Amino acid sequence: MDALPSCSHLPVATGIGLRAAHHERVCDDRPEIAWLEVHTENFLGGGATPTTLESLRDRYAISMHGVGLSLGSADGLDEEHLARIAALVRRLDPAAVSDHVSWSITGGIYFNDLLPIPYDEEALAVIVRNVMRFQEGIGRPVMVENPSTYLRHAQSDRAEPQFLAELCRRSGCGLLLDVNNVFASTENHGDDAQAYLAAIAHLPIGEIHLSGHHLRQIGNRSIRIDDHGSPVSDPVWALYERALALIGPRPTLIEWDSALPPLETLLAEAGKAQTRLDTAKRSAA
Repeated sequence: MDALPSCSHLPVATGIGLRAAHHERVCDDRPEIAWLEVHTENFLGGGATPTTLESLRDRYAISMHGVGLSLGSADGLDEEHLARIAALVRRLDPAAVSDHVSWSITGGIYFNDLLPIPYDEEALAVIVRNVMRFQEGIGRPVMVENPSTYLRHAQSDRAEPQFLAELCRRSGCGLLLDVNNVFASTENHGDDAQAYLAAIAHLPIGEIHLSGHHLRQIGNRSIRIDDHGSPVSDPVWALYERALALIGPRPTLIEWDSALPPLETLLAEAGKAQTRLDTAKRSAA
């Protein structure tokens, strides 16, 4: 079994995303799950407090997954935001820290979305610079998550797997592999999801995300929208099994953010992932 890269100290088991609606249940009941992932920005003030996570660290590994650093922004990182993240990392000492291959800030304006970047040398230089500053600011390696995309930039001169490989190589970061994003993006663009996995299998992958999506008809086109609002689909389960066969067992998260179900539903989905993960562990052994 391949060792996890330095960007991840998570247990090789399944976790769930901890959302506000389930804070009380998780704190009181301590369900049987290996680790929890939180959106970093939810614990920087004005909402849930880091005290909630500190109370859970004796039972669960914690992963901090950011959504607002805008790693793809040509303006560079918001140093005040980065300093707040760094303070939270020092306080919680999480098992993993991650953000997205996207941008959401320009000219001081914040967009409530993770927007795609072109895959060319100019954009690569920008995100490498920002990821390295991110890692320097918090004093540890991070992971970046592959996006779900619906359009392609005309200026892109390389495929996403090649862009991610160069990003990892130049910055020293790891990859958070979102299998649902791979499925949705390759379906949207008419690409081969299995070829995508084969192309990134050698990268330092420290975590896997699984989630639901929905199919939307826009004009004469069907688009798969990554909305994290439903169970993992059968094709994504199959792609997850293929990913495990290619890269080996990895910490795996059930990510569910919209139309949030009861906690029991999340735990049941995590159980399905754990069954597949256990099979992969036996094969690797």
